[in-house]
Amino acid sequence: MNTATANTVIDDPDFTIAHGFFAEQGALLECLDEYQKSAQQTDQNEQTGMEGLAFPLLGLFGEVGTLLSALKKKQRDKDSYVGYSESVVEEFGDVLWYLSNVAWRASLNFTDLAKHLSLHWRNSHLLRRNRTGSPDSSEFEAAVIALAGKAGLLLNEFSEGTVRNRRDLLGAYLADIFCALIQAAATADIDLREAARQNLCKINSRWPTSREYTRLFDESVEQREQLPRKIEMHIVETQVGGKTCVIQLCNGVEIGSHLTDNKVVEDDYRFHDVFHLANAAILGWSPCLRALFKVKRKSRPEVDETQDGARAILIEEGLSTLVFHHALRQNYFASIKSLDYSLLKTVQDFVAGYEVDHCPLWQWEEAILEGFRVFRNLRTHRRGIVTADLIERSITFKAHPNDR
Repeated sequence: MNTATANTVIDDPDFTIAHGFFAEQGALLECLDEYQKSAQQTDQNEQTGMEGLAFPLLGLFGEVGTLLSALKKKQRDKDSYVGYSESVVEEFGDVLWYLSNVAWRASLNFTDLAKHLSLHWRNSHLLRRNRTGSPDSSEFEAAVIALAGKAGLLLNEFSEGTVRNRRDLLGAYLADIFCALIQAAATADIDLREAARQNLCKINSRWPTSREYTRLFDESVEQREQLPRKIEMHIVETQVGGKTCVIQLCNGVEIGSHLTDNKVVEDDYRFHDVFHLANAAILGWSPCLRALFKVKRKSRPEVDETQDGARAILIEEGLSTLVFHHALRQNYFASIKSLDYSLLKTVQDFVAGYEVDHCPLWQWEEAILEGFRVFRNLRTHRRGIVTADLIERSITFKAHPNDR
């Protein structure tokens, strides 16, 4: 798009079509403008205004690619891709977030973008028609490719410095992307207001304006069936039968089995019970510790079977292994303050249907990072005292007295 095209806004006859469409869809623009106000509060980019455009522009292009990837998976896997609709709505929400972020940095809202729309609305019949039946995948694919092209064009112009100090030109490019996004949503039969709503739920789960821990899941049962509210565990690496293993002592009583890495190449996974302690402290959840401390909720047979039973224990153990292998590639999360959303989403999906799925993403992130902080201390000292405090929602490490 050249400057002349970008500035041809009000007088072009196609603007009448665009203006008419958005006049009928005032509720959509109002919703998206309100969404933008909420979404910008979750921006973690330290660079403000136009100085911080690079990151959200890259994110915008990347999320459009992910949207196209979801479509290709559906085409490849057909009916077996049962999460397709949910995934597409989520990806539309992510595209909205980055588009909203870029526009906000240029002091533009979605209503402003609608006013910019002009020459590229000749296909606006896609927006107005009432769709029936399943969306056509080839039509959706073409729409998403067009969206990707618009996003890529803006990214290229930004790299060449064309739009860095041109709010009007940037607005015109963003309007083109907004138009393409609306068209893609129409072909996919996606309500952008619902995508925005779900995206706000997602980002508030990750970056809430205020943080409040979920209530302890066993607070309504008798104390004898509750996880201990303060667990002081002495964790020591030792040699047993010629093998290096870890033993755990609580109040002088050995808890659980002797743990080895159970792997040819040692990676210190034998200290992994610290993750269960972190889960208990931060999330208020650990079927593994319930079994070890013999505090299963037997007074409630259904809870005992579904939340405290063997499958729940396997879920927690599997989750620890999953996150651990991810951490191995990132130096056990040393110096990392924020986890990849994809990992947190996988974790949340992993525990779907269990009581802990009520915990927001930020709480999971804290449990994982705090667990690995203590784990790294244990790797350094090879022993220590780990305290999980379920009231304070904290887990701490203290060196063994002989190491101080």
